[in-house]
Amino acid sequence: MGVPHLPKEITVLRVAFVALVVFASIYAVVDCLQTDRRLVRIMPKAVWILAALVPVVGPVLWLVAGRTDARGGPRRAPRGPGRQPPGPRGPDDDPDFLRKL
Repeated sequence: MGVPHLPKEITVLRVAFVALVVFASIYAVVDCLQTDRRLVRIMPKAVWILAALVPVVGPVLWLVAGRTDARGGPRRAPRGPGRQPPGPRGPDDDPDFLRKL
């Protein structure tokens, strides 16, 4: 008995799904390796690396629950009078520079 032939579309979808799962796993492992251990939540970093290798579930869990928001985007600036956001400022944001004009 031979293996039944599947339609070409089904075969292409299977290959695309496998490629997506492999890409997601590789991305999650590399992202976990590059993340500072102070920013990793819930489990130790070594456990997250192993978990990211579990197909489909591992990468999703790492991206949703494994890393903090601190590395995902800009931090919120402190609010209130007289508080400056962290980081470099332009000369027009520097009160000393403006007084010299």
